[in-house]
Amino acid sequence: MKTRITELLNIDYPIFQGGMAWVADGDLAGAVSKAGGLGIIGGGNAPKEVVKANIDKIKSLTDKPFGVNIMLLSPFVEDIVDLVIEEGVKVVTTGAGNPSKYMTRFHDAGITVIPVVPSVALAKRMEKIGADAVIAEGMEAGGHIGKLTTMTLVRQVAAAVSIPVIAAGGIADGEGVAAGFMLGAEAVQVGTRFVVAKESNAHPKYKEKILKARDIDTTISAQHFGHAVRAIKNQLTRDFEQAEKDAFKQENPDLEIFEQMGAGALAKAVVH
Repeated sequence: MKTRITELLNIDYPIFQGGMAWVADGDLAGAVSKAGGLGIIGGGNAPKEVVKANIDKIKSLTDKPFGVNIMLLSPFVEDIVDLVIEEGVKVVTTGAGNPSKYMTRFHDAGITVIPVVPSVALAKRMEKIGADAVIAEGMEAGGHIGKLTTMTLVRQVAAAVSIPVIAAGGIADGEGVAAGFMLGAEAVQVGTRFVVAKESNAHPKYKEKILKARDIDTTISAQHFGHAVRAIKNQLTRDFEQAEKDAFKQENPDLEIFEQMGAGALAKAVVH
């Protein structure tokens, strides 16, 4: 299937593997790229040497295109920007921040820049500063989310911008892919489905939890204090919910407690 995205990125299938922190490493991204999609290494909060090792790994597995997701709030963002340019990475997706300050450097290096956006306004802003495409991610996604559903968001973004749109959020099968295209997208991004792939380094118990999850088994944490996150219900999400309830009762709640509760939790849950 050919779309503007497959032509732009020189990939066989209009399917992105989401750049999930601690899961989307060189092995998983390499397998996806080798199969004809776009594998994306998740930069997350990882330091330069970790991302470099994953880039080296994917290069050893395939010569097909791959990408790196850069979380712009990462303390190592400047190092990672330098790294992807030095390593000749051809595609960068961005999240958790504004990539405008890096856009010229990316384009001068021949990098295709695709920000993740949660709203029409931000999609239009990204097009204006030179983004090559946007990933419109609805709140059905796992991890950090916005406030609009995939169905609501993708159709409006596709109508509002002239650059290609990639649909994301709750897409895990052929029906979801078809729905994304019906909404005006020219590719889809799939995240959680790839967590359970054999090439994924996620802990077997984590994979089992995903495979056994029902439609009502996820919850959204940090809606009031911090950045909203969708996850499968667990002890941490219950503790977070209770901490939010307690904070509402306080005149000057200590918001640092929420950062402390979440610090390192994803890595612990996924790979340990």
